[in-house]
Amino acid sequence: MFSKSRINEPGPKAGDKETKPAASADKPSSSAPAVPPAPSSSAAPKPKPPASTLSSDITIKGDIRSTGDIIVEGTVEGDIRAHQLTVGEGATVKGEVIGDDVVINGRIIGRLRGLKVRLTSAARVEGDIIHKTIAIESGAHFEGSVQRQDDPLGGGKMATPQTTAAPAAQPASKSDKS
Repeated sequence: MFSKSRINEPGPKAGDKETKPAASADKPSSSAPAVPPAPSSSAAPKPKPPASTLSSDITIKGDIRSTGDIIVEGTVEGDIRAHQLTVGEGATVKGEVIGDDVVINGRIIGRLRGLKVRLTSAARVEGDIIHKTIAIESGAHFEGSVQRQDDPLGGGKMATPQTTAAPAAQPASKSDKS
């Protein structure tokens, strides 16, 4: 733990530079292995960045897209797409929510699509949910339809349920006329 090494001592490095040509002539393979670890460390997967957090005092009007994780504590008027999305208890999202892993603690007004969807007891969802797996805790408020799909994130399978829901669209147009 307290042993001295040449790497940590500035004095011997200067001395090593003088003797380095002799050392490199004796051991060219020792300098070669020092080079490969650098590419292997750069080839190693990068650590996952922390989740982007939208605090409770933020209101965003527009769409949000991320390949990472997002935590929403404020208000978003637009669509959100992320790998993992968490909507906090005081948060409101008015738009479509799409993610691999979606946890809803707050309010969603719009369609929700996710591979894994969880509505906690504090969740308030007004819209359809398309999922691969879903968990709804006791106390969660939900108004809409729930549909299971093997690929809820794919847009191609979305057209089939909407086509079958055409009769539901007709009453909506009647309410628009009145």
